[in-house]
Amino acid sequence: MPAGPGPCSSVTSDPLAGPATPARPPRAILLLLAAGIALAALNLRTAITSVGPLLDEITTGLGMSAVGAGLLTTLPVLCFALFGGLTPALARRLGPHRLLVCALTAVVVGLAVRALVPDPWLFLVLSAVALSGGAIGNVILPVLVKQHFPERVGLMTTVYTTAMALGTTIAAAATVPMEQATGEWRTALGVYALFGIVAAVPWLLVLRHEPARGDSSHALGFRQVLSTGLGWQSVIYFGTQSSIAYILFGWYAQMLRDQGMEAQDAGLALSYLAFLGIPMSLLLPMLLTRLRDQRPFVVMFAAFYLTGLAGLWIAPLSGVWVWTTLVGVGMGTFVFALTAFALRTRTGGGTAALSAASQSLGYLMGGAGPFLFGLLHEISGGWHVPLLLVVFLVVTNLAVGMWLGRPRYLEDVIAARGLSREASPTDR
Repeated sequence: MPAGPGPCSSVTSDPLAGPATPARPPRAILLLLAAGIALAALNLRTAITSVGPLLDEITTGLGMSAVGAGLLTTLPVLCFALFGGLTPALARRLGPHRLLVCALTAVVVGLAVRALVPDPWLFLVLSAVALSGGAIGNVILPVLVKQHFPERVGLMTTVYTTAMALGTTIAAAATVPMEQATGEWRTALGVYALFGIVAAVPWLLVLRHEPARGDSSHALGFRQVLSTGLGWQSVIYFGTQSSIAYILFGWYAQMLRDQGMEAQDAGLALSYLAFLGIPMSLLLPMLLTRLRDQRPFVVMFAAFYLTGLAGLWIAPLSGVWVWTTLVGVGMGTFVFALTAFALRTRTGGGTAALSAASQSLGYLMGGAGPFLFGLLHEISGGWHVPLLLVVFLVVTNLAVGMWLGRPRYLEDVIAARGLSREASPTDR
């Protein structure tokens, strides 16, 4: 989209394709952009976490088979991988502002219409539509933060990760009470479309202030990102933290119940674990961006994780709230994984490429975690062997994070690699 008459018209190059920096928009536009980023982030997980609490009602109401229910719970990983990978190319074609409006439109249409349809397969298709919008938002929001707030990456990452955690928590906590109040699960699912409508308003107002898109011949792609050690470190770090998170959110309550905890208390422990994502999102981005080297945080996350897992191994119920708190702090790896997209790149194009590669492949890795955890539980008949899988993932996350935490930039690594093929793998 060519630049409009707004203050961004002096840009000479695509922020997703080159190093040029747009002229700084007026304060009013920046405030709209900040609000738009926060409101968009609220919508990234509502299509997922609103389904779990009402899964029985949904499958019964639609007459959905066990295969359909399994596909419904697997769709988030598949959509995040597929549409996350396509996002940089779509952003270069449409521009990041227009692409985000399209993504929010997909969320609204998918959430609203799926709540009305009687056919289970059409419900799945519309769920995929809503999830595609969330997947695009996952990748494009770090790009918009880097593009519009290059000197406030920590603050704006705090804004959008906290908003994302808040949206996740609201959809998980409010869906059942809403269903009970209205007596209709369809209403409880469809109401979250309103979030997307509100979120689209700021982006429609700032469309004409989108930086111009120029020559995209130098845009970074998957192949360039994955030809570097830094790219693979980001992929594996994101994938391992995602796998741990999916395991804990999927199995934590059941594991505690099998140890003798009441179902209501186990659910409360899981809700507390999820809630801890909000203070972590509030605190960590600003702290992470103040340091050039984030390895001390990588070590801290692993230490909290391993201590909490040791407690769950030895005395799961006697110190359950302590162990849950420690594990919740360890899950700050998610915040670092998102912040690293901007910390390890110089340009919007680099951020988009690193974010897309890491999230598309990383979410596929994450989706395998709960399956393997459950398989190990079934084979072993207990929880110690599955917990060893989580320990292995934490140690892998720590090892890769020690490389990812070093102060480097993807664009510099790619440029140096092009000049010297003799560089060692750890420097690539």
